[in-house]
Amino acid sequence: MMPEIALNILDMAENSVRAGAKVVTITVEIDEAADTLGVTIADDGCGMSEEQTAHVTDPFFTTRTTRTVGLGVPFFKQAAELSGGSFSIVSRLGEGTAVHAVFGLRSIDRMPLGDVSGVIHDLVTFHPEMDVCYTYRFNGRAFTMDTRQFREVLGGVRLDTPEVSDYIAAYLRENQQETDGGAVI
Repeated sequence: MMPEIALNILDMAENSVRAGAKVVTITVEIDEAADTLGVTIADDGCGMSEEQTAHVTDPFFTTRTTRTVGLGVPFFKQAAELSGGSFSIVSRLGEGTAVHAVFGLRSIDRMPLGDVSGVIHDLVTFHPEMDVCYTYRFNGRAFTMDTRQFREVLGGVRLDTPEVSDYIAAYLRENQQETDGGAVI
C-alpha cells in the first residue's frame, strides 16, 4: 500500500495518462465538520467496458499487457475503506473513468494526505500535453488550477519550461496554504 493519499492520486492519474486522457480533473475535498477527506480523479480517456470496471478492484486483474496484476486501484479502495470511508469507480468505454474515494478524516487508519501540490505539479510538468484541472477544498474554502487557463495566457510556451514549472509549483503551494491555513492533514 502507498504511504500517502497523494501517491494514490498520482497512480490513478498515471492510469488516466495510459488511457489516453486529454483532460484529468482532480478534486481533493476536506470537510472537518463531516469528518471526511474526499478524492475524485476523472478523465476523458478510453474508459473501460462494464466487465473491466467490475473487475478493476481485483488485484489479479489488469488491463495492462506488461504484467498480470494491478494493485493501484485495489490498494486505493482498501485504504479508503479501512479508514471507514468508501470507494466507487464509474467508467464508460470511449468516454472516460471517474474514481471517487472518501476517507474518514480523523480515522487512525487513514494515511496522511501527503504532498498533493507536488503531485499535481509533477503531473503538469511530466505530461505537458495533457490538461489538468485541480480543485482543492478545505472547510468550504477552495481554489482551482486549470492548465487550460495557463495555456491561454502563455500562448505557445510549454508548461514544462523551467520558469513556468517553477511558477506552477509556487502557485499550488501558495494557494493551498491560503485555502487551508497550513493545516497538516
